[in-house]
Amino acid sequence: MTLTTSAVKAFIAAYDSQSLVDKDLEHATEQLFASSPFRELLLVLINAPAFAPELGQEFANAGAIEGLAACRRLRSCLNSSLSHFSNLLSELLGAFDVAVGAAWFKWADQIRQSPLGQEKLLQVLVQGSEGDYYRQLAEHLVETDPHAIHPTSSYRHSKGYVVSTDDDQTVEAVMTASTFTSIRVLENVLDPQQPILRDTYIAAGRCVCLIDQNVERFYGEQVEHYFAHHGIHLDKLVYRAMEVDKGIHTVERMLGDFKRLGVSRNEPVLIIGGGVLTDTGGLACALYHRNTPYVMLSTSIVAGIDAGPSPRTCCDGFGYKNLFGAYHAPVLSITDRTFFKTLKEGWLRHGVAEIIKMAVVKDAELFAYLEQAGPELITTRFGALDCPADAPIGELSQKILGAAMRSYVEAEYDNLYETHQCRPHAYGHTWSPGFEIASGLLHGHAVSIGMGFGAYVSYRHEWISKADFERILNLISSFGLSLWSDILLERDLMWAAQEKIVQKRGNNLVAPLPKGAIGQCGYLNEMTQDELIIAVSEYQAICAEYPRAGGGIDSLCSEVGLEDPSTIAHHTPAEAEALSSMPEAIA
Repeated sequence: MTLTTSAVKAFIAAYDSQSLVDKDLEHATEQLFASSPFRELLLVLINAPAFAPELGQEFANAGAIEGLAACRRLRSCLNSSLSHFSNLLSELLGAFDVAVGAAWFKWADQIRQSPLGQEKLLQVLVQGSEGDYYRQLAEHLVETDPHAIHPTSSYRHSKGYVVSTDDDQTVEAVMTASTFTSIRVLENVLDPQQPILRDTYIAAGRCVCLIDQNVERFYGEQVEHYFAHHGIHLDKLVYRAMEVDKGIHTVERMLGDFKRLGVSRNEPVLIIGGGVLTDTGGLACALYHRNTPYVMLSTSIVAGIDAGPSPRTCCDGFGYKNLFGAYHAPVLSITDRTFFKTLKEGWLRHGVAEIIKMAVVKDAELFAYLEQAGPELITTRFGALDCPADAPIGELSQKILGAAMRSYVEAEYDNLYETHQCRPHAYGHTWSPGFEIASGLLHGHAVSIGMGFGAYVSYRHEWISKADFERILNLISSFGLSLWSDILLERDLMWAAQEKIVQKRGNNLVAPLPKGAIGQCGYLNEMTQDELIIAVSEYQAICAEYPRAGGGIDSLCSEVGLEDPSTIAHHTPAEAEALSSMPEAIA
């Protein structure tokens, strides 16, 4: 199957984009739209199987993956403004030939600055010499593919199937939904010469941006300069995003700001920040208009390879981690390690736990990369601080970020709505949600304890060798992450943690653990209270032999300048009332 990429290549060969720039814009555009190469390309794009794996493989084989998102969005191009369409077309063509893409972008820029830019493509087409053809096409698409002519979102597609009895008193239905997203590891995203944010927002002419208060302090002026340079109006919303801010009250404020600014349901909100803002901002977008797209520019490790591309948006409630949430993936997720240079080592360290997680149960090569990099990954901020451009740690850092991202989205997106619980990326997250808030631990340190204990449980069940078990603990410890906290000795809390996770996982434990070898995963589904207590006791003795007796460096929220979530809680009146009848909740 090479129909789509072949059509793009044929269009590039058949049409000289320079003629668009040299001639009168309106006349040149009319000639383009009347040409056979354009019509043939347009039909292929509209009919392209946007959500089929074969289309992705076709672009991969052509070495043009960078144009795949534009191709998928162009399936609904008839509904796009001419400015938006011309920009997506130049992005698509540029993936096949950079010089050709640059030439077409000049045309797109002229379109944007002209009155033509705000007209819909279909409106322009039906007014041209081929108007009857495009009018009939539009009428046909209303019946056969409404997503192509009147989409609510160019990123989503849904279908359904219904059967009923003769009297319609019983109706059975099946619904399916597909969505697509792009994940990019880039550098210097806020450099005006880096076009990805420009291309996303230039057609709309504005960007509504949620930004972490700490990120604003270091990069706020750069953000403003970037959008001003490209003539894009910026509405910047600055939010504090500490762990204690991860409540429904924050989400409600965001919703109010979206309403005040009149955010439309097909306008991507830009979120710039770490894991907390990712979770709360993503949830606000999921709730607003029931489906508002967003772009995630991650500035931390946790966001960059985990929370950023994750479809699981959420906030805490009633003293529980992530009690409220929705499945709503970003349409574009960007990880840029140049942001890491301003992070404290403690913040960076706890983010590395999420990379180790994927390495242990999904990617043995990534595990080896982490062993090779070691603590230098932290001290150099992934090669972003005090490192020459050609330093080996820089290249290794990019490999680690890319492999971690790929491993994560392979696991996460294959189970988008968490319809089953065989989820390798939940390694380290079985018991840790139950003790993280009460202990005051940073999320990454709670997870690393969960990973270390999980590795011991796996070894105890003879699922992994002693050598692999020790490699896992040594890697966690080498980064200064926690293997142990005395909170594990609180028996009732640990058992309550397991009971709560069983409830959350459909009355199954389904604890993901390394099994067979590093890079492979199995699932433990049974563990009695006595077995849990014994395993914790045995694990404590093992951790005592490790540096700091298994403790981590700067493991507590309070040690890295964050408020302690175990002592500070924000509750809405409804939460406060409900908590009074929930004595088991961690207030």
